[in-house]
Amino acid sequence: MTALLSLAPLLERFFTQRLIQQRQVSPHTISSYRDTFRQFLKFTQQRVHKPPSALRFEEIDAPLVVAFLDHIEKHQGLSARSRNLRLTAIHSFFHYAAFELPTHSAQIQRVLAIPSKRFTRTLVRFLVRQEVDALLAAPDRRTWFGRRDHAFILMAVQTGLRLSEITGTKRDDLVLESGAHVRVIGKGRKERCTPLAKPTVAVLRTWLSEPQRGNERLLFPNAKGERLSVHGVQHLLKKHSANAGRVCPSLKGKRVSVHLLRHTMALELLQAGVDRAVIAMWLGHESVETTQVYLEATLAMKEQALAKTSSPNGAPSRYRPGDQLLNFLDSL
Repeated sequence: MTALLSLAPLLERFFTQRLIQQRQVSPHTISSYRDTFRQFLKFTQQRVHKPPSALRFEEIDAPLVVAFLDHIEKHQGLSARSRNLRLTAIHSFFHYAAFELPTHSAQIQRVLAIPSKRFTRTLVRFLVRQEVDALLAAPDRRTWFGRRDHAFILMAVQTGLRLSEITGTKRDDLVLESGAHVRVIGKGRKERCTPLAKPTVAVLRTWLSEPQRGNERLLFPNAKGERLSVHGVQHLLKKHSANAGRVCPSLKGKRVSVHLLRHTMALELLQAGVDRAVIAMWLGHESVETTQVYLEATLAMKEQALAKTSSPNGAPSRYRPGDQLLNFLDSL
C-alpha cells in the first residue's frame, strides 16, 4: 500500500527548487502561481474541511481541480482566459510532481489531461484620444493621491508598460535628462528601455519633487510607501474612469485597466505608421506575431486601406417582388 504524502513540502519544493532555482522564472510568474495556489488551497479547505498544511497529495485529484476551475469562473466572474491561466499553474505543479512521485502517475495524468477551455478571441479594446484626455483630467491634483494617479496614468498610456512593470518601477529606473527613458525588467527577465515624451518627463519631474514615501524608492507607492497591489491599481482606475465618464460618456461602457492603456499606446504607434517590429520591441513582445492582433483592432485603419483600393463597379437594381406561391416554395 502506498504511503500517504503531505502536499505542503512538495508544493514548497515546487516554488523554491523548481521555479526559483532551476527555471529561474520571473517574479511576475512567481506571483501569478502563488495567487493561483492561494485561491486553490482556500477552495480546497472549504471542500475537504482541512487546513492546507494538513492536506495530502492524494486529495488533490482531477475532480477537485475541475470543481475549482468551475467555481472561479462562475462565482468569481473570471474569463475563460483567466481560468486557463490558473490551470496552467496547476499543470506546471503536476508536471513537477510527475518526476517526484512516479507512483502517483495515474492521479497526475488525470489532472494533466484537464483541457484548457476554448474561448472566442475578441477584438483588442482601446481608448481614443478624447477618452485618454478625460481620464488624465479626472484625478484631483490638489492632493498627493491625485498627483500620483495622474502621473501613473500618463506614464502607463505613454509607455505601454505592463501592470507588474509600472508598479515595480523605482525612482532610480528613470532617466529624465537627454534621451529620457524608463528602464524595466519585463517578462522572461528581459531588460528594456522605453522612451519618455516631453510632457511625461515634465510631469515626472514634478512628481519626483514630492516627499518620498517608504524606503523602497518606488515611483508610484501606496499610502504606506509599499508597492501598489493589483486591486489598488484597479480601484484607482475604476474611480477615475467613473469620474471621467461624466465628461466623456463613451467611457461609461469601458473597463479601464493598465492593459487597456497598453493597447491604446500600441494602436497609436501603429496608426502613426511605426513598423510592427519596433512596436514589438517597445512592448517587450517575444514575437512580432504577437503584435499582429493590433492590426485587427481599429476600424479607421481598415477604412484607410479601403480608400486606397479600387472598388468593383456594381449597378443598383430595383426590387420587384416575386410570385407569392413561388416565394413560399423557395422558403421551404
